[in-house]
Amino acid sequence: MLPQYLRSYFWDVDISSFDPQAHPEYTIERILELGDSNAVAWLEQQFSEEQIKQVIRTNNRLTPKSANFWALIYHIPPQDVIVLR
Repeated sequence: MLPQYLRSYFWDVDISSFDPQAHPEYTIERILELGDSNAVAWLEQQFSEEQIKQVIRTNNRLTPKSANFWALIYHIPPQDVIVLR
């Protein structure tokens, strides 16, 4: 279950049945794109650093601005991020 403070980020899903662990790429992408510092702290508790990095590298729904920011934070070369190519 999602904490109450994260529910506004997932307006397009049925929160009562949504399991973030069952949809890791979607959950990670949504928090990286829209989340605040509390949401990112929750994300880092729920998913491994490698899972988060994999989404940064391969997700094509992140905006270039967000992808660039997170690539810098997680020390991922820009050429390894699909939306920055």
